[in-house]
Amino acid sequence: MKRVFVAGHRGMVGSAIVRRLERLEDYEIITADRVTLDLLDQKMVADFFATQKVDEVYLAAAKVGGIVANNSYPADFIYENLMIECNIIHSAFISGVKRLLFLGSSCIYPKLAEQPMQEAALLTGTLEPTNEPYAIAKIAGIKLCESYNRQHGVDYRSVMPTNLYGENDNFHPQNSHVIPAMMRRFHEAATSDASEVVVWGTGKPMREFLHVDDMAQASVFVMNLDKQTYDANTQGMLSHINVGTGVDCTIAELAHTLAKVVEFKGDVVFDTTKPDGAPRKLMDVSRLGDMGWQAQTSLEAGLCATYAWFLEHQSDIRL
Repeated sequence: MKRVFVAGHRGMVGSAIVRRLERLEDYEIITADRVTLDLLDQKMVADFFATQKVDEVYLAAAKVGGIVANNSYPADFIYENLMIECNIIHSAFISGVKRLLFLGSSCIYPKLAEQPMQEAALLTGTLEPTNEPYAIAKIAGIKLCESYNRQHGVDYRSVMPTNLYGENDNFHPQNSHVIPAMMRRFHEAATSDASEVVVWGTGKPMREFLHVDDMAQASVFVMNLDKQTYDANTQGMLSHINVGTGVDCTIAELAHTLAKVVEFKGDVVFDTTKPDGAPRKLMDVSRLGDMGWQAQTSLEAGLCATYAWFLEHQSDIRL
């Protein structure tokens, strides 16, 4: 029986990884809430690993948010994410954990990276200013894994997902990512018979979206690759793997699809005084595809499933 610690099990990605592992045999899943384990507390994390006898770690814990949150709390985003990954990765090593999977973000790539973004684009240009502190922390997580591999011979891997969405997302109207924020806005407009919904920016930027259940499947797939296969498809100091669909759409197309899903009949209006962010963020997922994995959930199907979950959990979702 393999003892697997999922850090961030109550978040969108962590909970999806737990659901995925629960369907498989020979896994004992270890989780801890914030009262039991404060991931910002170095001693508490070290003590946890010293007593839990963990075999593998999925590092899905992170402070996350959309453009507004990243702009408003840059110090929180860089500090908390650096502390979480430093504490977990180092304590995992000290306690003898041989395999770990770190989950990053597509924002690690330069703002004007060539599209689709290949893993080799890392550290080749200036980051998007609105989320640079968060991106710096995620880049540090990749380099932590690579450095411990190089110096200590462990097997710590990194996956970089594109924009994720799905059940257990944060639906706060200001501090959430684009899909949950817009979904809630369209839902409230539909239920109140509003005449329009205002969307930030021009609607022209293009984004790629991956359902969180697909991300969980990809994470378990990458974790379970034999080391020879993983190493053959990566490089020592360029070891992370992109995870996405390989397909993107404009924010305007996303908005109109969401309007259809929630049955909003009014107008979609774009506030061009608000920031767009990066013009395009499409991942090159050929490396993962060559290893035998590809996403299964279409955007509309994923949005429909997410909205059904939203409707069922309105009273207890994170707002």
